[in-house]
Amino acid sequence: MSPVPGRIQSIERAAAILRLLSGATRLHGVGELAGELGLSKSTVHGLLRTLQHVGFAEQDRASGKYRLGAALLHMGSSYLDGSELRNRALNWADALASRSDESVRIGTLHDGRVLVGHHVFRPDDTRQALDAGTLMPAHASALGKVLLAARDYLYEELVDGVVSIAAPIQDVQGVVVGAVGISGPVERLCDGAGASSRHVSYVPEAGRSISRELGAIPWWRWA
Repeated sequence: MSPVPGRIQSIERAAAILRLLSGATRLHGVGELAGELGLSKSTVHGLLRTLQHVGFAEQDRASGKYRLGAALLHMGSSYLDGSELRNRALNWADALASRSDESVRIGTLHDGRVLVGHHVFRPDDTRQALDAGTLMPAHASALGKVLLAARDYLYEELVDGVVSIAAPIQDVQGVVVGAVGISGPVERLCDGAGASSRHVSYVPEAGRSISRELGAIPWWRWA
């Protein structure tokens, strides 16, 4: 019986680099990555050059630092496109954005963080950046706290002056498999008593609707 092959260290190290490149700080230098991983600069530089060659990393010409490459982002988009949660939530997320006049995100937990599987832009002409495929800290986002505790949350921790309202999404077994939420400036989403009643009603309603799409029964216990 042939021995079971062990893990390949270079692949583990490359994966660790990609995780760091996917963090909140999008550009990382060789020295910074080496310090985070406890590796030599030459080792990290070699791995980055290989990742760059296959399109998984890109080097910023101005700063010389690295970010995720387009090829890897395309692969991530393919995964998101095939997500049942995302496919079932598309129409409801669009409707929520239209009703609330705010941006909408669908998220799931991934390695202790929130993976944004779908992002609907706020329906106006302001400049916005697509968050689909990004990872957010669970402890500092309404989506993450809902996923961790399966409760509705309003928070202002990730970005100062911006609050989020989120609600859980359940599957047919009653398991919380995701969360849907809106985010916007404090002055638009809050009144003197906290979150505006209009937005507080919209978000849980969207969560219930998506849950019904996933077969959550009985859905009326969410009322």
